[in-house]
Amino acid sequence: MLWIPFTLLAAFMQAWRNAFQKQLSLDVGVIGVTLARFIWASPLAALYLWGLYQWQPVAMPKFTGSVIGFIVAAALAQILATALMVRLFKLKNYAIGAGLAKSEAVLAAILGVLFFSEALNLLGWLGVALGGCAVFLLSGSSLRKLSMPVLLLGLGSGLAFALTSLWVRQASLVLDLPFPHGAAWVLLMVILLQTILLVLYLVVKDRITLQALWQRPKLTLLVSVCSCVGSIGWFTAMSLESVALVKTLGQVEVLFMLLISTFIFKEKLKQTDHLGLALIVLAAIAVMWA
Repeated sequence: MLWIPFTLLAAFMQAWRNAFQKQLSLDVGVIGVTLARFIWASPLAALYLWGLYQWQPVAMPKFTGSVIGFIVAAALAQILATALMVRLFKLKNYAIGAGLAKSEAVLAAILGVLFFSEALNLLGWLGVALGGCAVFLLSGSSLRKLSMPVLLLGLGSGLAFALTSLWVRQASLVLDLPFPHGAAWVLLMVILLQTILLVLYLVVKDRITLQALWQRPKLTLLVSVCSCVGSIGWFTAMSLESVALVKTLGQVEVLFMLLISTFIFKEKLKQTDHLGLALIVLAAIAVMWA
């Protein structure tokens, strides 16, 4: 049951990371905000891995072709997912943008069963369905006011995040290291690759964005720290349990986001939020029992 506290930690830190990303997106472009998620996370992930080896030394990993393939795919998918979510922040308010991206739990369940040999029982599917309904209500969305660009960006971000999670889990399983070392190695490799790719792109295409990040060191550091701690939670939880269940429980992040949205960004909540929060609780209970 260790996947539960790791998931709750991840959801809490990701809610704060999204909030800091929203603030940073006011002054920095999409790629720059995406890079802020990774740029200081690499040394933190390396320090975390070093600490694990001091605590419990294990064998060094063997990076086979399949492991490398999963890591590269996960890194690219997460870059795309983050960029799409930052675009959402610029189109709608914080809760709607991040809420739509949480469609990843439903998409991860479907893709996991169809293509990744994951299995869910009836209670698990019920939890996923309840979580999907809750996210829709909590995001403040409605079919009448939800524009097609917002819907497509939200579903695209959710799909990319779902694929990221599924490929991360596969990499951790194929790496075949003891818990939690396998997840820590995958985390470090994914973050390193993402940082290198984005820095190289900005050096060649947009050095002004790099300067903008350099001029906002505190906010950039906050995004990276929250992202790294959150990713430790996600990667570890997904090495223990199916992605669908982890991501469904992780939808408590929406509760954290709504609280941040209300008290930090002064955005008003709607009456449907109460029903949405109740569904989140029911979904969380269902997936824990599943």
